Amino acid sequence: MKKFKYFFAVLILAAVSSCGAVPETEASRELFAMDTIISVKAYGQRSEEAVNAAANRLKELEDLFSVTDINSDIGKLNSLGSANVSDNTAYVISEAANVCESTDGALDITIYPVLREWGFTTGNMHVPSEEDIAAALAKTGYRDIGISGNTVTLPEGYMLDLGSCAKGYSGDEMLGVMSEYGINSALVNLGGNVQALGSKPNGTEWSVGIANPFSPNELLGVLQIHDKSVITSGGYQRYFTDDDGNVYIHILDPRTGHPADSGLVSVTVVGDRGIMCDALSTALFVMGKERAVSYWRGNGGFDMVLVTGDGTVYITEKIADSFRNSSGFPVEIIYE
Repeated sequence: MKKFKYFFAVLILAAVSSCGAVPETEASRELFAMDTIISVKAYGQRSEEAVNAAANRLKELEDLFSVTDINSDIGKLNSLGSANVSDNTAYVISEAANVCESTDGALDITIYPVLREWGFTTGNMHVPSEEDIAAALAKTGYRDIGISGNTVTLPEGYMLDLGSCAKGYSGDEMLGVMSEYGINSALVNLGGNVQALGSKPNGTEWSVGIANPFSPNELLGVLQIHDKSVITSGGYQRYFTDDDGNVYIHILDPRTGHPADSGLVSVTVVGDRGIMCDALSTALFVMGKERAVSYWRGNGGFDMVLVTGDGTVYITEKIADSFRNSSGFPVEIIYE
């Protein structure tokens, strides 16, 4: 009998310290969207309005990006092969396509036909035949996406999936909405994608825990951040086990159509923009340590925490002093 496991990249958020100045109002809300549990917290005089507005914005974006809703922008595009999409959808597709290009296809937002063959999008997870994988791969290729203004066109049989970046972009938008209400201290957690606006109300940094990929209910370590997104991709988050005990993770290598086998078990990306952190966490996982480090050195603009299968933690130098290791694993610093 197949066994199925789902783990959100649950990052544990330290409670706001009671020390220092406390804002007049704190508001929080929890909801289910984008197939995960979302929590929003804000501090300020209009915090209640801000939290509700952020939640409404998330729902609006889910209605645009959902790959399973035939009435969404993505649903219409996948069904018709061409669609005039919203500004938001056109932007996310363009940004994601840029990451696909810069990572030489380690991220490919046209991988959806292959994901369906594995059953990761339908719940009927199984190992497809090599023939079925090859047939699905023939209907992928990010360079084949046509974008002209807000009109997006796909070759016959192609389908897009923005799951690798939709939550990160949504988090960016939610923080932007709250800032419009005068909020300068807020936190959103989209199923483990943690994005912070400013610092804690008392001026100290947020404490964001990274899950231990070998024991996801425990911590690998804690990062101190402000005004950053912390987004993790890991093979432990969603996988299935066949009758022989073989484990198949949901992160696929677009080159092979099989689960990524790069030597990495967890990739956390830290940066200013959630959409980029989200997309890169998947791409770098597929790349493996050496290519991920090379990409970081060549492109910059973000930091990362990599965990390899042998239990070694690699962290970029800029955030090394902000990381507290609670796993006992050896930590090595990556220098430019």
